[in-house]
Amino acid sequence: MSIKRRSILVAGSALLTASLLAPTSTFARERVVFSGGPAGGTFQVVANAVQIYDPIKASKTFRVRAQSSAGSVENLRKVNSGKAQMGVVYSGHVYLGRNGRMKNDTRKYEDVMAVSWLYGAPAQLVVRKGSGIKSTKDLVGKKVGVGNAGSGAFANCELFFTHMGVWDKIERNAMGYNDAAQAFGNNQLDAFWLFTAFPSGAVIMAAQTNDIELVNLGKDAKDSGFFDEYPYFSQLPVPAGTYRGVDYESPSFQDSALWVANSKVSEQTVYEMLSAIYSDEGLAHMKQQKSTFKHMGLDTGTDGVVTPWHPGAVKFWKEKGMM
Repeated sequence: MSIKRRSILVAGSALLTASLLAPTSTFARERVVFSGGPAGGTFQVVANAVQIYDPIKASKTFRVRAQSSAGSVENLRKVNSGKAQMGVVYSGHVYLGRNGRMKNDTRKYEDVMAVSWLYGAPAQLVVRKGSGIKSTKDLVGKKVGVGNAGSGAFANCELFFTHMGVWDKIERNAMGYNDAAQAFGNNQLDAFWLFTAFPSGAVIMAAQTNDIELVNLGKDAKDSGFFDEYPYFSQLPVPAGTYRGVDYESPSFQDSALWVANSKVSEQTVYEMLSAIYSDEGLAHMKQQKSTFKHMGLDTGTDGVVTPWHPGAVKFWKEKGMM
């Protein structure tokens, strides 16, 4: 063998050895599909906002891709199965899912772990002023928009309306908020339900063409023992003046929207993503995307969580003195 050929072989062998010994991160970043929600919804705003934030985009550890979904329940299932690595899920659905208590679903979704609290989402039930609908029980025989199938709104509507004994006594219409507001405006619905932060664009839309009222869901929940049965819900009023013509405080209840991750996502990725988003610049970026995130911060990041935390989140929140 010639000296030249031997040199080429030795050099090639050295390169191969070096490539085998090089850290995997040199060549591949951890793939993170972040499951949001329907287009235009707050869940999808979360996913998009995380994806487009410059320090997230510049990471050499991971790469994030936002993906739309039906909402909370679908995200629970996608994150648990690994079809998505992260997502937004209501705290209550994480709790019910881990304990095999989802409606008509006894599977246990134990690979979904909390990363942080994002915002509180209250129930809102919109009716026409003068309709005579003052309580959830007055919906019997009425046409009601109950949220998209697979969404947190739909699941929580089914949970609450079943608890109140009206789920099977109404004409249910599964549709998104904007579609429900339009149908309400066209007199195709008597009421529509939302489970989202206020003010809601859909309710604002409905109030432009109708005189509306909000049903006192807080009273219904308290009087019926709803908070005793589902302790992850908390009371929250919709302030007076939030919507045109609704000049009174409307008691309601809320769940917490959580950032969650699959248990197999690396501790380092979760830690680095939290470090980026919960920096002063990261929080300013989130609040710029939507005013709903105005309460995000280090002092609220561990609120509303009643289920296990991801190890990367534990590391981050302990460093910040929040655990």
